[in-house]
Amino acid sequence: MVSPAPPAQEPQSAAAVLMVRPAQFGFNPETAPSNAFQSPQRDPSAAQAAALREFDALAGRLERMGVAVIVADDTPVPAKPDAIFPNNWVSFHRDGTVVRYPMLAANRRCERREEVLEAVMAGGYRASRTVDLSHREAQTQFLEGTGSLVLDRVNHVAYAALSPRTDLDVLGEFGQLLDYELVVFDSLDARGKPVYHTNVLMAIGARFAVLCGEAIGNRAHRAAVAEKLRATGHEVLEISLGQMQRFAANLLELAPTGGNVIALSTTAWESLDAAQKRTLEGYGGILAADVPVIEAVGGGGVRCMLAEIHLPRR
Repeated sequence: MVSPAPPAQEPQSAAAVLMVRPAQFGFNPETAPSNAFQSPQRDPSAAQAAALREFDALAGRLERMGVAVIVADDTPVPAKPDAIFPNNWVSFHRDGTVVRYPMLAANRRCERREEVLEAVMAGGYRASRTVDLSHREAQTQFLEGTGSLVLDRVNHVAYAALSPRTDLDVLGEFGQLLDYELVVFDSLDARGKPVYHTNVLMAIGARFAVLCGEAIGNRAHRAAVAEKLRATGHEVLEISLGQMQRFAANLLELAPTGGNVIALSTTAWESLDAAQKRTLEGYGGILAADVPVIEAVGGGGVRCMLAEIHLPRR
């Protein structure tokens, strides 16, 4: 009897992403207490119009660089001011697993829509298992997807900074169900508040990592995170707290057929010095997108707008 072939190892970087085109983008007062990156907008209708322009420009540039982009449209009712950030509620994995996550803000939970997942499957992908962690919301325990988790998919290591949106118990359940080793630490921004999402203080590509070590106050934990990244074959690019505040770690490496692409915002790119830019340029083509309104009002950057799709093809 011939044994089935083992599943292919999951690559670090995907060739396809899910994006959700917003219908009611705006400042979310329910998320603001834990997100120091947010600022209220003066004109809500102007913010929505600007977000659409920024969204469409990013999606178009990704497609021109060879990334497969699946766009799902948000629905205007109920209003979902953060629908543009789908990576907080769903992640897609090479073994066919789809994970649905518990989110802190009650008005974000309606972002978990079956129509969005159906758009991904209609794009030619298949899922064989759903891991639904959203039941943890009833216990006031949260884990906001690949905002809370920065995944080394090749080595099955999940990095997570604890915060009101990233609970240790839910991390443990994720690690057990998806067979991930956990590297957990505390972090603080320049004002002494916990960094709301891990993906604004670090990012992992196939052969590099970006890390704001300054945000990890415990020196032993800071050293342990950097050492783990190096031990798994990553060159560590250190950034400052000021650069973190400008979204310099909020980037995503993608792997279309034509070669790796590193997607980040213009704000992030312009915060880097010449040596840091050269380091990133050594690992892929740079896509620096203008998303100033999305960053300022929504408190998330380019990486937050992209849910990478690792599912097997149909």
